[in-house]
Amino acid sequence: MSARQFPVRRLRPTRLAMYAVMVGFALFYLLPVYLMFITGMKSFEEVNISRMWDLPSGLRFDSFIAAWNTLERSFLNSFQMVIPATIISSLLGSLNGYVLSKWRFRGSDALFTAILFGMFIPYQSILIPLVLTLQRLGLYGSIPGLILTHVVYGIPITTLIFRNYYASIPTELLEAAKVDGAGFFTIYRRIILPLSATGFVVVAIWQFTSIWNEFLFGLVITNSPQERPVTVALQNIAGSQYTMWNVQMAGALLVALPTLLVYVLLGRYFLRGLLAGSLKG
Repeated sequence: MSARQFPVRRLRPTRLAMYAVMVGFALFYLLPVYLMFITGMKSFEEVNISRMWDLPSGLRFDSFIAAWNTLERSFLNSFQMVIPATIISSLLGSLNGYVLSKWRFRGSDALFTAILFGMFIPYQSILIPLVLTLQRLGLYGSIPGLILTHVVYGIPITTLIFRNYYASIPTELLEAAKVDGAGFFTIYRRIILPLSATGFVVVAIWQFTSIWNEFLFGLVITNSPQERPVTVALQNIAGSQYTMWNVQMAGALLVALPTLLVYVLLGRYFLRGLLAGSLKG
């Protein structure tokens, strides 16, 4: 084969400059992760604000082991909370988006506006009625109470994403199914749901990240250390007399790891979902 069949693409200076800028920004945003990692590898005696950028004297995982032993139970609590809350809120948002985009009725726009209004209600303003409601339901201080809270608070954004996503599906496809005798749930199960993969990826990543990183609800709703999510437990690692920054940084890196893995493993699908119109009006 001749070399002409495999032309070498030369990078233009402008493209090289663009790559250099992007690499520079990536390194800049990774600096906190780097700092957490090297601090977690240090002993307590090595941790000093004047030498925080210095490399550790050796490879030590004692801080990570200590942080894991403290946070292990809370990690399980967070997974027990975030997985059901993500799945339930995604399914409810999908059904709402399906109804509001393809089964329009009188007042549907007003209902959609009312649902979206929930996105703009500050968490702090509803804490007291939220606690009272969960107490009456017998869910206060429990993981199911946290799941219910995150599901309710996740419905507005999931509904918005799925409504805009389903707007791109041809209405004629659903009308043809209606002519063939398909009902509401049959159309959703056999037509809408198979076309919703990218939409579910976008919503799942969004909800998983938001719920995993949430702190206020976990602090207020759970009153037992055995039930608290990992973000609250991480805050409690700090001692009352002094803070072991190496253990604190190791714990912070462990807590951030699940969301980092989600974005690394599913990031390209997240971008595909965005480009497919999941967040477009």
